[in-house]
Amino acid sequence: MRLNLPFEVLYILHRFNEAGFSSFLVGGAVRDLIMNFKPDSIKDYDFTSNAVPEEIQKIFAENFYENKFGTVSVTHENLIVEMSKKYQLPDKNLIAMIQKEEVKTNRIIDLKKAKKIHASLKDKASSADQEPEREIKTVPPFEMTTFRSDGEYLDHRRPESVDFGKSIEEDLERRDFTINALAISVNEKYLKNIFTQKEIKTSYELELADFDLIDLHDGKTDISKRIIRTVGKADQRFIEDALRMLRAIRLAVQLNMDIDTETYYAIRFHKDLLKFISFERIRDEFLKILASDNPAKGIEMLDESGLLEQIIPELYQGINMQQRGHHTTDVWTHSIDSLRHCPSKDPIVRLAALLHDIGKPPSYREENEEITFYNHDILGSRIASKIALRLRMSKKDAQRVFILVRYHMFHYQEHHSDSSIRRFIRRVGFENIDDILDLREGDRLGSGAKKTSWRLEEMKNRIIEQLNQPMGLDDLAINGNDLMKELSLKPGPILGEILDKLLEKILENPELNTREELLKEAKKLI
Repeated sequence: MRLNLPFEVLYILHRFNEAGFSSFLVGGAVRDLIMNFKPDSIKDYDFTSNAVPEEIQKIFAENFYENKFGTVSVTHENLIVEMSKKYQLPDKNLIAMIQKEEVKTNRIIDLKKAKKIHASLKDKASSADQEPEREIKTVPPFEMTTFRSDGEYLDHRRPESVDFGKSIEEDLERRDFTINALAISVNEKYLKNIFTQKEIKTSYELELADFDLIDLHDGKTDISKRIIRTVGKADQRFIEDALRMLRAIRLAVQLNMDIDTETYYAIRFHKDLLKFISFERIRDEFLKILASDNPAKGIEMLDESGLLEQIIPELYQGINMQQRGHHTTDVWTHSIDSLRHCPSKDPIVRLAALLHDIGKPPSYREENEEITFYNHDILGSRIASKIALRLRMSKKDAQRVFILVRYHMFHYQEHHSDSSIRRFIRRVGFENIDDILDLREGDRLGSGAKKTSWRLEEMKNRIIEQLNQPMGLDDLAINGNDLMKELSLKPGPILGEILDKLLEKILENPELNTREELLKEAKKLI
């Protein structure tokens, strides 16, 4: 067994040793190292020590301590600044590797194909000319805690008290799952040898003789067997913190593991305890499940365990609700299959794919032996908004879910006018075009249809053709001040009403978007 550790991690362990304290790398990072994850894919490096918070703060000059559980945090930037005063650092460091930008390839609406584009898309287009669109990942700080032992759990959420422990063994005893109850200590002589050198390497490969793995609960064995198992009795772990049930499923889908029998039955037995957990915490775990490589499996596991009913009970109304036409499964199965086939990795888009037909059960009708779901998109968007509110999602994310569910039923015929294409873009929003097309792909594949059709491909091309046209009030050649000055109008709702009507006119006929023409049209509306 070998470990590849970045120099920042080794430096933190070295600083603890220099100050006369023992220290260990703990938690998910150890698990991921054992599973041979690439160093740049490991984001969280956590440490524990026999040093108390005040002593840790003295070791690392730039830190912040705002946690009642005794966690001292040091940012990557501050650690690099501190190290650069003593050592010649490599060009690449951990923060640079983790912040390696995630490349978004294969955009559906390729801005480079457009002859002209809307002003709001110019920045995206200029970056698209050079390279694919990128998204910066955030980097968590290094977190350091004193050995801990938890007090009694009374609310199924958090311990009433957290006491400093005396040993690493005591600290690992309180961990949730065996695969997370692992610790690594690095040989002090090995660390000294590294940091007596002036020039530091990006990372170091440690042999067995260079470190010790502390594994008191057979976590390494469970990793090799790909099993999620609690430390100690599963019942006790879930009674202490009910969120651990959701975390077990999240880890299973993230790491492609199974949940062991005792742990799984304990989740089913204690599923109702999830009601004690805030929806902010539930939301974070749920979105991580949706962001995993197998979100559909995650939803199926949540269903089988009984946890999904605590989160989105509305989905169950689609069980055994048959559909006609091109659909071959009930609404419930179709919803999960749509999620399974949705190509977007964005958990918000995936949530919309899961919820896109949430309005079908309440809109179900049988007429002349035909099944109909009239206006299920409108009703579904309202239900999806309530679910987003329940999950304490941000206004921006909630609005995205609403838009994607509300307009997922868009259709296209070759006789559609250019103005109808522009109205579609305006309703959905420039920023959501790719997302709603991803949802459509998941919807089609989830119902047994082909990935796309000639109509859909033609619509994509026509969207590109319209990217240079005015779409919103900001695009009008006049504004409220112009109306007041030229037409002697006073401030009030009438200004907005006139501008809205003018926008409708230029959506139909963009050539009208000149100051002279719009003022002429405005006079007719007074």
